Amino acid sequence: MPQSKTVPKTGLLSESSRAEIDRWIAKYPPDRKQAAVIAALSIAQEQNGGWLSVELIEAVAEYLEMPPIAAHEVATFYTMYDLKPVGRHKVCVCTNISCQLNGSSWIMNHIQKRLGIKPGETTTGGEFTLKEVECLAACGGAPMMMIGKNYYENLTPERVDEILDKLE
Repeated sequence: MPQSKTVPKTGLLSESSRAEIDRWIAKYPPDRKQAAVIAALSIAQEQNGGWLSVELIEAVAEYLEMPPIAAHEVATFYTMYDLKPVGRHKVCVCTNISCQLNGSSWIMNHIQKRLGIKPGETTTGGEFTLKEVECLAACGGAPMMMIGKNYYENLTPERVDEILDKLE
């Protein structure tokens, strides 16, 4: 009976993604390439339209020569990774202590009403996904949110509306 060959999953990573991951790997000793897992998962997620499939997580693990479960542990621990498709704009509202004390719950409620979704949901048209996240390291500008790679600080419901209006 012929043996079936296992197709390498690293083929799921684009050539440009592998090159970018290689730049991160080069920052670590050769026997510690797994240390690039956070960056590699971020690169793979960006390549895939903002989310990580199980296969893509396993492709990263294979590329970094680490057990797949180790890459899954990282991808499921950090809120910056999404394990299902997200909207074109991912709205991440910080609800940690500084933001909470400065009104992030009001901001979160306002965004939920405005978009008609709860945290973890995506608008019907796929335009926005709303996430509640822990500290985004901008406590001095609390309450704050991140959309894509942009930080928005000192939020008020009016400022949130201005920001979202520009994105729609």
